[in-house]
Amino acid sequence: QVQLVESGGGLVQAGESLRLSCAASGRIFSINAMGWYRRAPGKQRELVAAITSGGTTNYADSVKGRFTISGDNAKNTVDLQMNSLKPEDTAVYYCNADVRTSSGSSSYRYWGQGTQVTVSS
Repeated sequence: QVQLVESGGGLVQAGESLRLSCAASGRIFSINAMGWYRRAPGKQRELVAAITSGGTTNYADSVKGRFTISGDNAKNTVDLQMNSLKPEDTAVYYCNADVRTSSGSSSYRYWGQGTQVTVSS
């Protein structure tokens, strides 16, 4: 199995910064991509940012210019630097990884347990 462990959430004021980290471990042959999603109260889960093993990144329009995703293929980790946080960024943030567990297997998406980010105005 594969486990994703997130860290770095918390309570900050608007305009401040937070850095989320996620580490994947377990039966990992390769990781195609890792990313961060979030679910705000009363809303559906949405993609925040993602990065492929080749370094291609993708961001939600709402976070472009404020958030930066980075990954370390050797360590199977992904970080999300969040600057200029807004109250509307308040949500539970989930790490996601698209993982192959063997050379002959298809990839499967694994999820972390989530970490709360709260931005006060």
